[in-house]
Amino acid sequence: MGSHARPNRIHRTGVRIAMVALVGAALPISAGGLAEAATPGATHSAEENDQQGGAATTTAGQQQAARRQFPSDQAARHAVQDTAADAQNAMVRAAPQINADHAFLLDARDGSQERELWAGAKADESVSMASTTKIMTALVVLKHPEWLSRQITVQQEYRDYVQKVGGSTADLQTGDTLTVEQLLHAMLIPSGDDAAMALADHLGSGDTADMRIADFVNQMNTEAQQLGLTGTHFDSFDGISHGNNHSTARDLARLGQRAMLQPVFADIVKNKQFKTEAPAANGRTRYYTWINTNKLLSTYDGALGIKTGSGPEAGYALVFAAERDNRTLVGAILKDDEGRFDDATKMLDWGFAH
Repeated sequence: MGSHARPNRIHRTGVRIAMVALVGAALPISAGGLAEAATPGATHSAEENDQQGGAATTTAGQQQAARRQFPSDQAARHAVQDTAADAQNAMVRAAPQINADHAFLLDARDGSQERELWAGAKADESVSMASTTKIMTALVVLKHPEWLSRQITVQQEYRDYVQKVGGSTADLQTGDTLTVEQLLHAMLIPSGDDAAMALADHLGSGDTADMRIADFVNQMNTEAQQLGLTGTHFDSFDGISHGNNHSTARDLARLGQRAMLQPVFADIVKNKQFKTEAPAANGRTRYYTWINTNKLLSTYDGALGIKTGSGPEAGYALVFAAERDNRTLVGAILKDDEGRFDDATKMLDWGFAH
């Protein structure tokens, strides 16, 4: 689910920002030291007293030495404590200063491996992930490249679903026929829940729409397990949760890194805007224009895109990637506020400097 920067209200799946036109007409669609003193006994012989006196003298000398040594030891301990505190403060200052605790940043290197750069205080806490769910929806689709050219006709049920849940939309028109690849654009760029539903409905297995969608979501969870995303579970194709759709910032960054290895995915999410056309039900041509909800594409040098998300429970989410000096960084932010793009910018700047 995406949103423009600082919208006035959060839709359950993001802000609707699609435009569609029929035959060219556009519709805006986170001290001590202790010295012991010797006490001479009361009934000692003179010899014993002389011996004790010597012992007492020796002990007193030790006490004085200890007293002289104590300030030095204490100062040393304080110096060690101060050094540790300075190191801790330096670590805090070195970390990216952002609002979100649910955040994670990795260095994707050449794509075949990854290196953790920084983890927020709650990087491994599972929380609602909103429309960043659609990264996995796309990854499941792209496991079958033969599906990309398959044509799917938009059903009225997809539009009704968006209206029912108050979701973000690509404003797909009933009866229009689009390819799976076009629907991936419609889902990932304007964050269309209608497009996500069309993909799940047609690419899952079963005799009914509910069965096909359930099967598709099962494929999403199977893929999460295979990728080792232990803090992740899906119960929907678009992020409109039924109570058990959650992930961690660490998992989502890893998922984003994996998705960017797919050329089709990487090519789609880098678009600030995408225009396409499709046969309409009346035989004419429908023209669609979709605007990307990811503002980093316009504000951050080297941004590669990925996916936004927002919702009442999820707050503002963002999975993002950028490339500079032959390095690709991928990060994720969950349960942030409207400053998610600013936080992502700070994380990326910090990452490229380390």
